[in-house]
Amino acid sequence: MHGKNTHVGERVFINMGCKFQDQGGIFIDDDALIGHNATLCTLNHLPDPAQRAGMIAKPIHIGKRVWLGANVTVLQGVTIGENAIVAAGAVVNRDVPPNTIVGGVPAKIIKEIPANK
Repeated sequence: MHGKNTHVGERVFINMGCKFQDQGGIFIDDDALIGHNATLCTLNHLPDPAQRAGMIAKPIHIGKRVWLGANVTVLQGVTIGENAIVAAGAVVNRDVPPNTIVGGVPAKIIKEIPANK
């Protein structure tokens, strides 16, 4: 069964073509926006060649008001902080601080988002 480990908050928008591999758990907080063809991967293979068929599951957490652009990939164990923006096509392999914009492969901080005044 798939989907039982996906937890979605209020007013979340998920565009078409998204793929969620949720065995490790996916948590999407309120007001998040997920662009089309985004992929959230909570599983990874073991690095040891003798055990490569084995899997490691770790959760993904998408914070409040996060915006994932089109074709973003988020890898296992990643937390994306509140208000962050992930640029289209980015591959996120580590945590993203709140109030930042990240992009690239692998995703890196491009700039901070100023607080509303």
